[in-house]
Amino acid sequence: MKQDVFGQMNTLSQSASVEAWNGVLLGFMAHAAITPQHLGKVLELEPDFALGHAIKGLFMVLLGRREMTAVAVEALSEAKAAMERQPISERERMYVEALGLYLEDLPSQAIQKFEQILRSHPQDTLAMKLSHATRFVLGDPAGMRRSIERILAAYEPDHPGRGYLLGCHAFALEETGEYQKAEIAGRQALWMVSDDAWGLHAVAHVHEMQGNAQLGLDWLAGREDAWTHCNNFRYHVWWHKALMHLDLGQVEQVMELYDTHVRQDKTDDYRDISNATSLLSRLELEGVDVGNRWEELADLSAARTEDGCVVFADLHYLLALTGDNRSEATSKMLQRIQKDAQRNQGDTPVRMSDPGIAASKGLEAFGEGQYAAAFDFLSSARNGMQLVGGSHAQRDVFERITIDSGLRAGRLDAVERILDDRRAKRAGGEDNYALARRALIDAARDNGDAQSVPAE
Repeated sequence: MKQDVFGQMNTLSQSASVEAWNGVLLGFMAHAAITPQHLGKVLELEPDFALGHAIKGLFMVLLGRREMTAVAVEALSEAKAAMERQPISERERMYVEALGLYLEDLPSQAIQKFEQILRSHPQDTLAMKLSHATRFVLGDPAGMRRSIERILAAYEPDHPGRGYLLGCHAFALEETGEYQKAEIAGRQALWMVSDDAWGLHAVAHVHEMQGNAQLGLDWLAGREDAWTHCNNFRYHVWWHKALMHLDLGQVEQVMELYDTHVRQDKTDDYRDISNATSLLSRLELEGVDVGNRWEELADLSAARTEDGCVVFADLHYLLALTGDNRSEATSKMLQRIQKDAQRNQGDTPVRMSDPGIAASKGLEAFGEGQYAAAFDFLSSARNGMQLVGGSHAQRDVFERITIDSGLRAGRLDAVERILDDRRAKRAGGEDNYALARRALIDAARDNGDAQSVPAE
């Protein structure tokens, strides 16, 4: 047994494999692009390291890609075989069990395994981050915050995981509306560990939620070193920067960031597609011609109609399909979502059912110009949209489409109520998108036209 950088004992026998394992742990915290190479090295040196196989499988399921399921299943098999050959600790065993639950489509129960680990090993930063990441996918910000606040006191100032813990705490605070505390925690996280892209991005979220685009740009300026080392998470930080420029009406900068950073690599990772589709959608709602940029996203999304791993991913694939008028693929996606909603096992069908069905029908109707139907579907899904996962900032694209469909359908009073609720959730902060929509409502009322606001 060897001790890792976070003070946990692992079934490793070589100092070289411990060094590589520490690279996995610190890399996972920092969203580092090099993390998989470290994990490959660990398993090459110690093929009977069950925890290493379990983490490989957990990394695979977190990708939310159907073809990665087979890799995760193989990793679980390898972990179980390794356990037969070499006894492991109860802590390590719980990671293997968590992977098994994930593969049964029970990530909510996998979380309980991570929490069980944290009860006896509160300084196990790996379990903290996995619980945080899984709750993020399930749309559970209150749970993220509870999980972290239970273990905060166990982290001394010099614990190597404390900065990353504070970065996660900052994000959980922001997602639960504690913006001032979130900014303080995020700044402290980045001061403690300069590569904490998650903490840096939590502060960007604070500025986004409070409508402070210029402050957000000022925060990110000169701090590129905190995210340039990242895997595809770096595209997401550039996406945040693009959102800030968009709120300031700086469309040329938005398009440049889209082409040079957000879609620098034309991947089909759902997180990268969500960045791109939500940004193009926001641009089009502002009347911007995005050219042929929908086409490559729609091609990739059309190949994902049968995935069904994450409803958040499906809804962003739908943005691409409706954005490029792919009616056949859109129909396939809706049929599959409805089919998945009828399954009676696992966590995913619940979310496919509500809000997935109504939200997807709303996006389809919006793409077809049926604004009244779009508003009806999307507003009925609105209270459940938290369950699709992601952040408030990411889900805001669906809020904007709801608002704009309501405006175009003449539902001015209903839209105003949504704008008021949106403002309340942002602690009274309002961005230029919302201010512009309020101006449209006022103008329509002044003109005595409560029927509709024209599409851009």
